[in-house]
Amino acid sequence: MDDAMRELYEVILDRKKRPQEDSYTCYLFDKGLDKILKKVGEECAETIIAAKNGAPEELIAEASDLLYHLLVLLAERGVPLSDVEEELRRRSLKIGNLKKMKSTDKNS
Repeated sequence: MDDAMRELYEVILDRKKRPQEDSYTCYLFDKGLDKILKKVGEECAETIIAAKNGAPEELIAEASDLLYHLLVLLAERGVPLSDVEEELRRRSLKIGNLKKMKSTDKNS
């Protein structure tokens, strides 16, 4: 993963261990899993809309929000970022892993 993403994940983990007043990350941890999941869902929908709108700046902003909230979710559930990195590496080594498209997927 990118160094910036690793650094952000470390900050998120630090906020979980040592909460700070007026921290949005701490607010999310304090509200719990349901709030974090709600934010992931919202940011996912906003990313989709930004992609459909075609404005690169909007897509970059929304994708960044989505990635941040996914990192918060991973931290909340105790999943190390290194595990996600390893899974991505493992997947990238597969050869011929294209799935057959369903007829409904051809226009997607």
